[in-house]
Amino acid sequence: MEMCYRVICAFLLLALLSCLLMRKHKRKPQAKVRLPPGSTGWPYIGETLQLYSQDPNIFFATKQKRYGDIFKTQVLGYPCVMLASPEAARYVLVTQAHLFKPTYPRSKERMIGPWALFFHQGDYHMRLRKLVQGSLAPDNLRGLVPDIEAIVTSMLDSWDGRVVKTFHAMKRFSFDVGILTIFGGRLEERHKQELKRNYFIVDKGYNSFPINIPGALFHKAIQARKRLRQILNEIMSERRRKGVMNKDLLGCLMESSSDKDEHLSDDQISDNIIGALFAAQDTTASVLTWILKYLHDNPKLLEAVKAEQMGIHETNGYGNQPLTWTQTRSMVLTRRVILESLRMASIISFTFREAVVDVEYNGYLIPKGWKVMPLFRNIHHNPQFFRDPQKFDPSRFETAPKPNTFWPFGNGVHSCPGNELAKLEMFIFIHHLVTKFRWEVEGSQSGIEYSPFLVPKHGLPAKLRRASGTISSDAA
Repeated sequence: MEMCYRVICAFLLLALLSCLLMRKHKRKPQAKVRLPPGSTGWPYIGETLQLYSQDPNIFFATKQKRYGDIFKTQVLGYPCVMLASPEAARYVLVTQAHLFKPTYPRSKERMIGPWALFFHQGDYHMRLRKLVQGSLAPDNLRGLVPDIEAIVTSMLDSWDGRVVKTFHAMKRFSFDVGILTIFGGRLEERHKQELKRNYFIVDKGYNSFPINIPGALFHKAIQARKRLRQILNEIMSERRRKGVMNKDLLGCLMESSSDKDEHLSDDQISDNIIGALFAAQDTTASVLTWILKYLHDNPKLLEAVKAEQMGIHETNGYGNQPLTWTQTRSMVLTRRVILESLRMASIISFTFREAVVDVEYNGYLIPKGWKVMPLFRNIHHNPQFFRDPQKFDPSRFETAPKPNTFWPFGNGVHSCPGNELAKLEMFIFIHHLVTKFRWEVEGSQSGIEYSPFLVPKHGLPAKLRRASGTISSDAA
């Protein structure tokens, strides 16, 4: 009897220990995998107002200092995980990109078009990306240099002696270059003007509150978006009727067929053309605006850049011969100015992704459906990677940055395919600006606007004057 009692007690004790061990084992992953630290702010609103009403440097830096390189928040009604280390950004955008899909608010997708390549991943995305990259290959860009140069000189000549909001002028410039790249300079003037008029209505309503009622900016933008589709239909119909397919972006899209001999639909082509216009405009215009300000604020640097560009200018007979692709590749100091402007301004502060499954990273859980935001600005302004990061210092690019610390155009399969075009615009603009003009910034030279890209206050009003001893390209 006593033996039986002991056996029963031993069995119960063993069962209890087993139960405790099982419970401990079940809790173990939960103890290890937890949500990142941070605050989600107010219900639904979260911390949206804090993010969009102040310098993003302050918002991100405060969070990073308090919580570390990974923290949670809530923005635009979505729970988010923000990542401020190069390793984490690479994890999301490159090494484990299949776990995270690109994501945009529904109103943005509707404005541009659901078939635009940056809303997709997988086979369709790769097909479209190859087409865009092919149309922007160096051989094609080389042929665009004279046309981009003509756009630059025309813009600067029209600016001579006037006070102009730099950012707005750069938006028009970037739009004209986008039209050139997409349509190859063969677009009828009536189509160009209609595209420009309706595109800028769409652009104005792109970041407005999505209220689709008559009179609202969003409603006007939606109507203008429909007209853009009609104009693009006309252009495609004319090309097909004439039987001529050019090697511009539109031609590449219209001639493309998949392995199954499937051609892109007109809706798919239109969405990607409008997407290309958006991608080509605000970011490039913002960087060009900052370049003008940084050069203005650094007279010694401006003189050094001018000396480099005057050497090329003299080689070209003081403007009697056009710039060449090879010459733009030889602008060593100017290139460093562009790279430092991209780092300092960090126009794209972050990018949005969405976890397609529950993801564990560095002991933290990123739940399925949560937004994930690699913070390019934090990385670009981290003193561990860039000494004295708030100082504008192009000499830092005399040597290559540490791997994965400089991503002005993103990284991975969704990095910007037009980055070489954007830099080409900057090279040509700087060349003609510093060799032919002098300029002064009007009004306050401090302050930043967030709309949503960072630009100097009031779009940087500036007055250009032709430098003594120079003449316009038309007069030449």
